[in-house]
Amino acid sequence: MRIFNFSAGPAALPTAVLEQVRDELLDWHGTGMGIMEMSHRGKDFTGVINEAEADLRELMGIPSNYRVLFLQGGATQQFAQIPMNLLDGRSADYIVTGSWSKKAYKEAQHTGSVRLAGSTEGDGFTRLPGAAELKLDPTAAYLHICTNETIHGVEMFDLPEVPAGVPLVADMSSHILSRPMDVSRYGLIYAGAQKNIGPAGLVLVIVREDLLGKASASTPSVMNYATMADNGSMLNTPPTFGIYLAGLIFKNLKAQGGLAVVEQANIAKAKRVYDAIEGSGGFYRNPVAADCRSRMNVPFTLSNPALDAEFLAEAAERRLAGLKGHKSVGGMRASIYNAMSLDGVGALVDLMQDFAARKA
Repeated sequence: MRIFNFSAGPAALPTAVLEQVRDELLDWHGTGMGIMEMSHRGKDFTGVINEAEADLRELMGIPSNYRVLFLQGGATQQFAQIPMNLLDGRSADYIVTGSWSKKAYKEAQHTGSVRLAGSTEGDGFTRLPGAAELKLDPTAAYLHICTNETIHGVEMFDLPEVPAGVPLVADMSSHILSRPMDVSRYGLIYAGAQKNIGPAGLVLVIVREDLLGKASASTPSVMNYATMADNGSMLNTPPTFGIYLAGLIFKNLKAQGGLAVVEQANIAKAKRVYDAIEGSGGFYRNPVAADCRSRMNVPFTLSNPALDAEFLAEAAERRLAGLKGHKSVGGMRASIYNAMSLDGVGALVDLMQDFAARKA
């Protein structure tokens, strides 16, 4: 019996997809071998990666002047790879709204000139900065944001006003494919796979073509977006199993009706958890401002931290896993990505209500 996995990542994957992987593991489509055993340059795998890209383009409405790259190194490698490719001898702006955008800003400082254009660290990353708090450079090479902060549970539903001509670069690792996004508003989108896309080890980069070819001379070929785009993400051996599984996820999302349908399910799941928090009479608390509460990652604390261990123990007894909050903030965190079912959310809410009734 599978558990309800609320882990922030690597995270739960759709059961139907895992069952298909299991069935195809030893023999993919009658080839007599598994997908991760075959040549990445053969026609079979070439078909897999091309189909995955086509399905992703359809799901997200990716315009034709954007390239899709299936890379390795995770989103954290992109913290360095982005300034290597886009700074072009200039400076870039960073808005810091949580742990991941803070790490991206810190890493970029090793590569070139970057500016802190705004931060909510003084408020514990519990809100987003207002327009008046941002100091944006109209000549910046790019403006970097993280549109969903996994640790602090802050999500951007409205983008900042970006100066004309400045590309917007977004880390979407923890909420990509959870709702429709207007890709044309971004110069570059990147996302680690281990939330809504597939297994850890794969990172997705969607980059506008006019931003290619700006990499510094010292950028290694395997980290140069233009080189990887010219080679169809296969300058070296790509993460074949991750790409295959991501392709299955894309088909699964299409079969559900696309991202607009997926978004409605995610709204319903998040509402149930936040309603349980707000309806607990203060027994549970979420510190994030209501207008930017993440639908994917819901951190919450108990009014008495001494009860944390007992709550987690009861969760384990009910086969609810991955609820312990990040070590930097403590408390609890329920990550309710696309693959988390409404039944799983219901099981969590039942525990929360039952536990509060007995311990308040």
